[in-house]
Amino acid sequence: MTTTTAVPLETWKSRRGYSMRRAVAPYLFVLPFIAIFLAFSVYPLLFTLRLSFTNWHGSGAAQWVGLGNYTYLLRSDAFWGSLANSGMLWLLIVPVQIVLSVIVAVLLDNAKLRLRGFYRVAFIVPFVTPLVAVAQIWIVLFDQNYGAVNGLLNLIGLPDVGWLVTSVWAKPTLALLFLWKTSGFIIIILLSGLQAIDSNVYEAASIDGANRPRQVWSITVPLLRRTIMFAVVLQTLAVFQMFAEPFVVTKGGPYNSTTTAGLYLYNHINRADLGTGAANSFLLVIIVMALSLGFVRLLRAKD
Repeated sequence: MTTTTAVPLETWKSRRGYSMRRAVAPYLFVLPFIAIFLAFSVYPLLFTLRLSFTNWHGSGAAQWVGLGNYTYLLRSDAFWGSLANSGMLWLLIVPVQIVLSVIVAVLLDNAKLRLRGFYRVAFIVPFVTPLVAVAQIWIVLFDQNYGAVNGLLNLIGLPDVGWLVTSVWAKPTLALLFLWKTSGFIIIILLSGLQAIDSNVYEAASIDGANRPRQVWSITVPLLRRTIMFAVVLQTLAVFQMFAEPFVVTKGGPYNSTTTAGLYLYNHINRADLGTGAANSFLLVIIVMALSLGFVRLLRAKD
């Protein structure tokens, strides 16, 4: 014969209240993040989206223009020119940076390398250096009349080069600045990927007679493919958002040859043409997302 013990009403209520508090507690802990995310991410995004369909200059009532801002940009030679400049900079930066970063990361991953810790710190120093300071140094180094680079060229009998004042050399000079500034960060990312590769794979390859270059090409690069694609997507975002480098070094010139997509977007905001600027930002997001998804799909195809 079994007997059931009646639970007092007060005890039942206290247990139920404890269960409810326990269920609600996690949501209370994440509530500050959700509130900040909604206030500083979701709301500005929705406000910008609405703004992209209006003609507004920062004061007064916004005039609804529908798709007018988007059609204006899609028919604008300046908009497509800025994208072309960013695309050319991407070609000058990302392939070169990935190849050099993989080589440097493989060298730094060698446990027998002396002063390995010093080299790792040295490569990351440019990335943490303020960009405006680096850009000012670049202006001094590549000045056509008094720059140190042209001074070295004169020492070996070569003429001066208009690094920052000619359309031919302005993009490569900006690309070199971007490479010097950000390559250390990409090297650190690739180093983290290298450390995740099992050393037994290399030992097996050595037993089979594969030399070091063959191991890098047949083992390191394939196993680093995900990390490399992450770096490519990251740098694609950075290149198409590039603003400070051309703004400080070349002001978008000469003849708009270094007016990147990011700088072109800033020009709209600087003129208080906020509706067109908002539409420009969304078009830029769509283009960069399409490129990023293309890289991800390429990765999946390889897998």
